[in-house]
Amino acid sequence: MIMQRLTHYAQGGGCACKIPAGELESVLAGFGSEPPGDPLGELLVGTETGDDAAVVRIEGGTAIVSTADFFTPVVDDPYDWGRIAAANALSDVYAMGGRPLVALNVLCWPRDGLPYEIAREVLRGGADVARQAGCHVAGGHSVNGPEPMYGMAVTGLADPARLMRNDAGRPGLPLSLTKPIGSGALNNRHKATGEVFPQAIEVMTRLNADAAQAALEAGIRCVTDVTGFGLLGHLYKLARASGVTAVIDAAAVPLIEGAREAVRDGYVPGGSRRNLDWVAPHTDTGTVAEETLLLLADAQTSGGLLVAGEVPGAPVIGELIPRGDHAVVIH
Repeated sequence: MIMQRLTHYAQGGGCACKIPAGELESVLAGFGSEPPGDPLGELLVGTETGDDAAVVRIEGGTAIVSTADFFTPVVDDPYDWGRIAAANALSDVYAMGGRPLVALNVLCWPRDGLPYEIAREVLRGGADVARQAGCHVAGGHSVNGPEPMYGMAVTGLADPARLMRNDAGRPGLPLSLTKPIGSGALNNRHKATGEVFPQAIEVMTRLNADAAQAALEAGIRCVTDVTGFGLLGHLYKLARASGVTAVIDAAAVPLIEGAREAVRDGYVPGGSRRNLDWVAPHTDTGTVAEETLLLLADAQTSGGLLVAGEVPGAPVIGELIPRGDHAVVIH
């Protein structure tokens, strides 16, 4: 197979290519979750709090979880990119307490610039991760475009009485994080230099299935996954939706090996800086250094679960307290 620097075909990379959160919220302002004229089910989770997926209750005491996620290349290896994109899309279902059932591929491909054999490897990576998750892949949709993009639309099932949401946080709950952060900085370094970071690939391809199951078994009801808006962005959304303040200990947040050095050397995605700018007015950063703040705002791809509760094996990085002057406080 012809080797190509796939990351050089993309303006951004992975979830760092997302539209900035503040801009997206202004676009979506006023668009509520309107019920259909002839409802087939009850919408339990819509657009109100910017949660990870939509959830509809149907007959038989079952809920359908629906999501879509796709992005430009985050690594140069097409098979790894496919695996990362699939794990990232499936994560939204896990974050809601669901089980993935079926996925559809979403592919944009520059047909005159990249061989189809590379696209085949991307799809193979996605299929392998879906198979690992026990999720069917049943076709999808493809278009020709200037930048390669890949992801999945995923449908899952959940118990409507055991949903995990980003608006269910309560004062007194600890905050746990199930994966280390820093993939954005390492991916940015990879794009610039070609260096490969297996430790970042391992984190990004790891499914959140076990962490989600552990949270469900512990009776946890407030969860979100950490992706393009960074730990701080998703923490802010959770605190805002739940009407609480999130206090985190910066020193307790786990980092992928090499991430701090990547930020120190200047490999900071533009998305990470935009994340920090977005949350800054709502955050008490104290005396925390900018380097650390950029890591906390680092635009993740296929990150872990941020859990309001304790999950076995996951570090506790802070707690939720009654709402104060700021939505987020960093020590």
